[in-house]
Amino acid sequence: MMAVRNLLADIPPGTEKEIVEEILRAESFRIERIVSRGQNSPEGLWYDQQTEEWVLLVSGSATLGFDDGRMVDLRPGDHLFIPSHCRHRVERTDPEQETVWLAVHWTHKS
Repeated sequence: MMAVRNLLADIPPGTEKEIVEEILRAESFRIERIVSRGQNSPEGLWYDQQTEEWVLLVSGSATLGFDDGRMVDLRPGDHLFIPSHCRHRVERTDPEQETVWLAVHWTHKS
């Protein structure tokens, strides 16, 4: 039997650390739920991923920074494609409520 789950359910209140939960994985992709509350990337840390990433902001708010100087503010419903090796970081997430992300990472098979 298939289980129905909710992205906004079972979120521990007021956690100090960001929560990354793998929802689904296959050979060439993975889907994660990420829950943030006021967290951001440590100073000087840039994500430089080998995978492509598509991210959807489900709730809360956030700002992503890119190494070309762009800042992208995200609100619920906003989604963004981040190509592999596009250096980026989380500048800000909402400190007053949970920010819930749905992230899909994949690689192209040769």
